Amino acid sequence: MTRIAFVAAETPVAMAARRALAKRYGQVSPDSADLIVALGGDGLMLQTLHRYMGRRIPIFGMNRGSVGFLLNEYRLAGLQRRLERAQRVTLHPLRMTVTNGNGKSRHSLAINEVSLLRQQRQAAKLRILVDGIERLPELICDGALVSTPAGSTAYNLSAHGPIIPLSADLLALTPISAFRPHRWRGALLPRTAKVTFEILERDKRPVSATADHNEVRDVARVEVREDRGVTLTLLFDPESNLEERVLKEQFAP
Repeated sequence: MTRIAFVAAETPVAMAARRALAKRYGQVSPDSADLIVALGGDGLMLQTLHRYMGRRIPIFGMNRGSVGFLLNEYRLAGLQRRLERAQRVTLHPLRMTVTNGNGKSRHSLAINEVSLLRQQRQAAKLRILVDGIERLPELICDGALVSTPAGSTAYNLSAHGPIIPLSADLLALTPISAFRPHRWRGALLPRTAKVTFEILERDKRPVSATADHNEVRDVARVEVREDRGVTLTLLFDPESNLEERVLKEQFAP
């Protein structure tokens, strides 16, 4: 029998599901489990992935939240069989390196995207380099983001960025409400690319940078690249695997 740890969002429906599953299948702590079952929405799934990233433990999500793009359908019965049949999806996060005005650096990981946003009423001014080569000397915008394939259907899609199949080995660089150049719609980059944002006129136009839920304010420079040294494993029912979901999203009305 697989040793399972159940974690849940702090909502009545998610907590009730956790109690019912633990009663039927038993449970252990996440530190001694073979896998984790996460109960909630996509936010809870991202929190769980971040929290147990160091264990490299597979995570099977069941939707007890709202959107649930990264989760499977909730069912009380047949969990062991579902886990035996589940398909594995391997993800690698983005590593964000932020430098402030004093030259101090901070690092954070992002499973979905790294986003830069203006902090005040005036638009941000960003200089964008890819692998050390200037590609855009000045982007006037509300912000910009770099998205993984798994995150391309989240904030990236809301900002009119492209949906990327998981097997494409690409990253999306997407502007947020670009003013100048207003015709620029972003770029698709190889997963090996290093994207650098330099904040122009930062005293007048402060910018924050966020890796998933970890925000840093008043940044001067932000570097983003995929971290292949960190591996995350998600489990999905074969009939609704993540690759299929991403593909179907491109044909959604």
